[in-house]
Amino acid sequence: MSLTLDRRSPTAPAHGRVGSPDEVVSSPVHSRLVLPRPQRREIVAVIDPVWALPGNDVTTRIRPPAEVVRAAAERLTRFLQPGELVAATGDDRLTLRLRREDRAARPARLQEMAYHAVEVLDALADRDDPAGVVDLGVGWAHISRKQDPAQAERHAADAAAESVRERDLQPRLQGAHVRRRRPRVNLWTAGRQVLLATVGVAVVPFLALVGLYSLGLDLSGVVYWTLVTALAGTAALIWAECSHAVDPELPPAPPDAPAPRATAVIAAYLPNEADTILETVEQFLAQEYAGGLQVVLAYNTPVRLAVEEDLAALGARHPDLLVLKVPDSTSKAQNVNAALRVADGEFVGIFDADHHPMPGAFDRAWRWIADGADVVQGHCVIRNGADSALARLVAVEFEQIYAVAHPGRARLFGFGIFGGSNGYWRSSALERIRLRGSFLTEDIEASVRVLEAGGRIVNDPGLVSHELAPETPRTLWNQRLRWAQGWFQVSCRHLWTVLRSPVLTVRQRLGVLYLLGWREAYPWVALTAWPLLGFYAWRDGGLDLSSPMFLLLTLFTTVSGPLQTAAAWRLAAPDVRRHRRWFVGAALANLLFYTELKNVVNRVAHLKQLRGERRWVVTPRSAASTGSTGSTDPTDTSDPGDRRSDLEVTA
Repeated sequence: MSLTLDRRSPTAPAHGRVGSPDEVVSSPVHSRLVLPRPQRREIVAVIDPVWALPGNDVTTRIRPPAEVVRAAAERLTRFLQPGELVAATGDDRLTLRLRREDRAARPARLQEMAYHAVEVLDALADRDDPAGVVDLGVGWAHISRKQDPAQAERHAADAAAESVRERDLQPRLQGAHVRRRRPRVNLWTAGRQVLLATVGVAVVPFLALVGLYSLGLDLSGVVYWTLVTALAGTAALIWAECSHAVDPELPPAPPDAPAPRATAVIAAYLPNEADTILETVEQFLAQEYAGGLQVVLAYNTPVRLAVEEDLAALGARHPDLLVLKVPDSTSKAQNVNAALRVADGEFVGIFDADHHPMPGAFDRAWRWIADGADVVQGHCVIRNGADSALARLVAVEFEQIYAVAHPGRARLFGFGIFGGSNGYWRSSALERIRLRGSFLTEDIEASVRVLEAGGRIVNDPGLVSHELAPETPRTLWNQRLRWAQGWFQVSCRHLWTVLRSPVLTVRQRLGVLYLLGWREAYPWVALTAWPLLGFYAWRDGGLDLSSPMFLLLTLFTTVSGPLQTAAAWRLAAPDVRRHRRWFVGAALANLLFYTELKNVVNRVAHLKQLRGERRWVVTPRSAASTGSTGSTDPTDTSDPGDRRSDLEVTA
């Protein structure tokens, strides 16, 4: 199945027209008798079409010839509404004057226009031309009393240039209507957020219950049954995931056709991963794949490093290795998007710089791609679990996520998610979707857009790659905080649009509601148990914990965590499963503190996102220790789906 990103009928009549650049930026003149007031709002959009030239210099681009741009303008008219204009400019760009009806032109419609433009330019391209992937930029700005059409066009052009640099096909807004929040971030603000997410979230509901009771309104019953439903429903979903994970979907039989060439893209921020990158590249060069494997190391670094010379020498010795420096990159997403211009595989595996895929990984992934999958997410396993108690805890947590939660949820709701690494994309889907560095979890955001477009993401727990766990509690905190805030970003941006997608089944919509909705609300709802118990103790002078329903619910929810840990041990990768004590320790940690710690992280992440904080912190990487697991046994069959990779900057 291929992605269906254009939901319009191919025979839809053309309503817009080609105009001149002067018409696009002319002052709006509307008769009140022609258009009602809400329909007179307009925007100016700029589409900046550039072709990425083949080669190692990823900053070189050319615009298509003027006649191609004019022809593209003609073809784009069928996607315009009545009265809208498109024009080819003198500098070989496209400008559009669009109606802004109830957000119809921002940004979802502009995203569709970007895809239409890519399709049109591909159709008009000269196949003998050396130009490669289209790095198309889209920007837009309002026409209003604050800025006239000419000013809006200038802002839109600047936004389109930024979109080109990001290489993500994402429409960007600039101009007088953009509100930029730059809150101050320090230890005091972080401390207040943690305090509010722990003590405050228990004290405030308690005081609210007491205050309302004093006014004659007792809401404890409503809170009680809401809490019972929430805990029971969440526990039931955990049990359902465990039961569905026991029998994961196996990869299809190998196709009759020969395996095509594949590309492995390793995204790296070298100051952070200089210790591990050579080992990682050598692991990929040792991979055997029937169709032939191209390895692209796409990296950025603010300073010149000695390891770059070693990498260049390695590339000179191996013709299938391409060392690609992306000098204008500030994110993993930009590195991956830049690698698309040189990738020659029919499908692309994306990896972080500490990942070591199992032998035969690309052959196994190809079986899924040949069967119609757009994305295949593998099983990421911690390989340095023996180094510390923290690494052991994370190793078991990854098995809970990758061996149980992801496969079980995929079977339960009918879709998987891309977790940022050890994920394999059909090249055409990745070129269309791209990764967006504006999101802290660009992997989850891309997954949601694939799902919304009707794409198919599968999860294969037998497709293993080994990675490194964070080494300190502070590093783990920063990493999980970033993941949690990134998930919340995606939920705020995509939840309602995905639920309205006509291509999703009812089962998939329920999965989206759980994944993007309920998982964000649950950390707040779960903590209401403490203010509720405190209220009962205040109102009744004590607690009656002998209620059969209370005891049954407590048992049901308490057992859910150990059940998931037991399922993780049963389904874990062999090199982790042999350490039974790790799972016992993790089960105790989850019961005593770790589950609530993750809930605190989620609540703090929500507060940071609502406050407008966008600070990304690098997760340090070091070479694997001698006590690492998984890297020495090639017969053994990191990145959880609620994570982003560790290529970060301060935004």
